[in-house]
Amino acid sequence: MIMRLLPVMSCMFFLFCSAVANSETIVPSHLNKDYLPFGCGSCHVGMEFKYGGGANRCLLCHGKMSQESVGWMKDRQPVADISKDFGKNYRHPVFDKSGIHDSKEILPEINPSTPRHSDCVDCHNPHQLAPEAPYNGIKGKKTGNFNTQITKEYELCYLCHSDSANLPLNAVNKRVEFSMSNPSFHPVEGEGKNLAVVSLMRPYREKKSSPSDISVIKCESCHGSDDPNSPRGPHGSKYQGLLIDNYYTGDKIAESSFTYALCYRCHKRSSILGNESFTGHSRHITGEGNFKGGGTSCYTCHSSHGSVENRYLIKFNRAYVTESSSGKLKFVEKGTYTFHGECWLSCHGVDHNPKSY
Repeated sequence: MIMRLLPVMSCMFFLFCSAVANSETIVPSHLNKDYLPFGCGSCHVGMEFKYGGGANRCLLCHGKMSQESVGWMKDRQPVADISKDFGKNYRHPVFDKSGIHDSKEILPEINPSTPRHSDCVDCHNPHQLAPEAPYNGIKGKKTGNFNTQITKEYELCYLCHSDSANLPLNAVNKRVEFSMSNPSFHPVEGEGKNLAVVSLMRPYREKKSSPSDISVIKCESCHGSDDPNSPRGPHGSKYQGLLIDNYYTGDKIAESSFTYALCYRCHKRSSILGNESFTGHSRHITGEGNFKGGGTSCYTCHSSHGSVENRYLIKFNRAYVTESSSGKLKFVEKGTYTFHGECWLSCHGVDHNPKSY
């Protein structure tokens, strides 16, 4: 009975989908009959519309058993399996908090009492997305009576990780951290301000001067699956923070290429340990001198996203860094790109009041 209904439903839904898609220049992936021979009916027959179908509907094709469980997918081009990433320790809670999504919800969230949740359709518009337009159809932040159209990845991430009224207590507004008006930031919205990041490895550069240079990165440069063979996107990872590689943020940790593997993807380890930009890098990270039982993380002195206070992403982690004996907690740069300055703080029982370098 369902198989007889599929062609009928396909005709009914095709008119709707064609209307919402930018069909003049983009062919939506889900209207490609190489994937969905019955068109819209392939997804919509038997679907629970109230919650947009739910993530389990997506797994009919994008799950581990799709080729076997969906008969008409046999002998067709296989699609990416996202199910294994959603089973990892760190993941977007798509299957943890189902039934919360509302097609009329406003993002960033305006109601502080709304439970935090995530659904496939929060990041993907199945009616309009295409390989050349992955964000097509996703509405951005509402300004007045209008919604902007998302065209960049960070705009999509900001829907839940910036101005949401229900941000967790320990969360920081990512739009504020990445703002290009900050003294420093990882170059996500645009090229950075710091012109002397001596540890950068090619093809990364502070400013793009040749076609092969990379001077702007994406959220996915750091966040996503730990498995390079998994589908792109921050579905799930074995590393905390939904990171693509390991990054310890604690204290008294032995330094190694794995300990800060995420940072060492772009920043040359030999430069950091060779103190090329800061004379105390190696001592702090490896645990030399005053440090007993290991060093301290890059995160103790640097923000991973951006600093509203200092250049060089300097922002002290208050879990380990407190005020100096004179009550000061600050970094003072001495000269521009001279790699000299002073720190006013107390850390590991050592009073910096100040410590100069």
